[in-house]
Amino acid sequence: MSCCAGPIVADVSKTQALDARQITLIEDLRSNARTLPDGKVNYLLSTPAIHCGNCIATIERKLSPLPGVESVRANLSLKRVSLTLEDSAASPADAVERLIALGYEPQSISAEESGRMDPELKQLLQALAVSGFAAANVMLLSISVWNGAEGATKELFHFVSALIAIPSVAFGGLPFFRSAIGALRRRRVNMDVPISLGVTLATAMSMYESFIGGGHAYFDAAVSLLFFLLIGRTLDHMMRAKARAAAESLLRMAAKGGFVVQPDGDTLYLPLASLEPGMRIRVAAGERFPVDGTVIEGASDIDRSIVTGESAPVHLGMSDSVEAGTLNLTGPVDMLATRRAEQSFIAEVTSMMAAAENGRSTYVRIADRLARVYAPFVHIAAATTFLGWLLWTHGDVHQALTVAVAVLIITCPCALGLAVPVAQVISAGRLFQAGILMKDGSALERLATITDVAFDKTGTLTSGTPAISITTINDPVEQGIAKTLAQRSIHPASRALATYLSAVTALPVTDLHEVPGHGVEAIYKGKSVRLGRHDWVAEIANSDASHLESGPSFAIAGKPLRSMSLKETLREGAESTVATLNRRGIRTRLLSGDAPEPVRAIAEKLGIAAYFSQLKPGEKLESLRADAAAGHRTLMVGDGLNDAPALAAAHVSMAPSSAADVGRTAADMVFTRDSLQSIVFAHDVALATERVVRQNFALAIVYNIFAVPLAITGQLNPLIAAIAMSTSSIIVVANSLRLYRLKPKEKAARATVPVKTTALRASPAT
Repeated sequence: MSCCAGPIVADVSKTQALDARQITLIEDLRSNARTLPDGKVNYLLSTPAIHCGNCIATIERKLSPLPGVESVRANLSLKRVSLTLEDSAASPADAVERLIALGYEPQSISAEESGRMDPELKQLLQALAVSGFAAANVMLLSISVWNGAEGATKELFHFVSALIAIPSVAFGGLPFFRSAIGALRRRRVNMDVPISLGVTLATAMSMYESFIGGGHAYFDAAVSLLFFLLIGRTLDHMMRAKARAAAESLLRMAAKGGFVVQPDGDTLYLPLASLEPGMRIRVAAGERFPVDGTVIEGASDIDRSIVTGESAPVHLGMSDSVEAGTLNLTGPVDMLATRRAEQSFIAEVTSMMAAAENGRSTYVRIADRLARVYAPFVHIAAATTFLGWLLWTHGDVHQALTVAVAVLIITCPCALGLAVPVAQVISAGRLFQAGILMKDGSALERLATITDVAFDKTGTLTSGTPAISITTINDPVEQGIAKTLAQRSIHPASRALATYLSAVTALPVTDLHEVPGHGVEAIYKGKSVRLGRHDWVAEIANSDASHLESGPSFAIAGKPLRSMSLKETLREGAESTVATLNRRGIRTRLLSGDAPEPVRAIAEKLGIAAYFSQLKPGEKLESLRADAAAGHRTLMVGDGLNDAPALAAAHVSMAPSSAADVGRTAADMVFTRDSLQSIVFAHDVALATERVVRQNFALAIVYNIFAVPLAITGQLNPLIAAIAMSTSSIIVVANSLRLYRLKPKEKAARATVPVKTTALRASPAT
């Protein structure tokens, strides 16, 4: 990366050494750098891999000799490196590269802060651990009591159980107690109110029975109930936290500032918030455009995947518009800012994602809806039972309270509370074994109800990586020269050529350099050789009769022009997945930002009747919103940055693991296997999970129909009630375990037949 932003020159040596993640890191480091009084600049890097004194010595010894480095200090306790450079013109890129090469991959301090554990999640995990420990030990002690332990032994086990259960209930139950108290303060009832009441009264009655030497204690019921419910609560929190991070991930893709060209020709780095319309901003190769603007000097190839989802670089020249977040690939350019950062394209995409996520937050789960009716029923039943027995026994508070506690325990919504989370946990585990990661607990419920599936093209239905299908570069010498030039370029088409010629021996050339927006040029035995854009390469060739139009061209000065044709390959399982969805009566569509011809070719190959091309993120989003308004429930499957708003707004969404970070974060599910059959299996699991959840609710209702009358009439003491309640929970869990029997179908044969398209025709330069 070139971050000195001097005069416009075609030097991309740093760009080739750094990937997009490292470029983002350097942008972040530079925006948080501290300028010292003597003009030196201090950068603070987090290096989690530091673990001993030798690490410190290695880092300081290897980084100190780098050009521009004034001093290096590594801290073992904080696992950070303080890097001081001579002035603001020096770049931390060399230090970043050296740290990575040494095995100490750095990250910014802001990333370190964002990676720390969520305090609420930490509390839930601690409560879960304490409850699990208590449940295991109290249940072991209860086995002896159930098997007939009497006298002092029984009392001892009760007191030991009390010592374990009381602090465990007090600590582990905090998430439920706080929620219940908050609901009661607002004069409403939620699922946590009966849970808290049941756990509290069961613990209190157990303490009372233990101190008076009573026959039974119910500590096992209290701690087991907490343990099972905390599992669901913890997983739910983790899934929601993943969803909230989507917009933040997109913002991290943006530049943190830009170099503004001053009237005297010098450049001044300003943070993003200080960039104003009308400013002349210099963007070096390897940097992202900080705001929307228009090119006023220079030319380059840019990666617009954040806009179109297509990885093919696009030529950028004079008067061309460019969006914030777009990556500059091959040459520095000067742009005139046209909009502020908060009005830029990337800001618009972020706001669309946030709005889509907020719009989905009103989704109400089945368990919550039932709780509105069930929770008041529990309280009314227990209170009525207490008053009734109090009158029946002429004021025997102990007897009335014992029966009321039995009713409260027997009606405690444990089975109801487990109906959804246990099925989701098992389904999530089964999906994980099949290479599908579920990030939103309600995703399975929504996936089971889909009526439509909308696919992105490149990277989703196809592999996203171009390959060479035909080339007229057949002479061994020409192949060797072409390979040398292709290896020098970062253009996807050139990489495809280098892969195609992998078995060929590269030949040495001189004066090898890249011409921004055109291609790569060099000298071989006194003759100019070029690889890149057709019209540029044709300037030195004596004929262009062999041009194949869909890929870059190659020529040696005075000799015929050689070229190649590019192809896209269908992702494994694409044909069988679309066919299966069509058989199920689910409408399939193709929404792509690519050109019409390649979109049509893929749609016809797969049998997708409805397909749309050249769509921007907002247009994809509007398409999904129109479908939702018409009553359609759409599964969106995409991988690009431009798909992020659609993924967030869809009824449910999936993305491959090869997707951009923000795409994976915005999606409800991510599949790690290459095959699109993951979509079919996920749909199978969703349908099965829906059936199991409904069965669980039915089991919980039937259990209450039979058990509640027995408890109200005093035929069940709290111990039997606890056993019955635990049994209903076990039945629900056992029913959910049937989901483990689901298995993916045999892998579909890999779609090796290439689909020729002109996906890169508009930008064939290297």
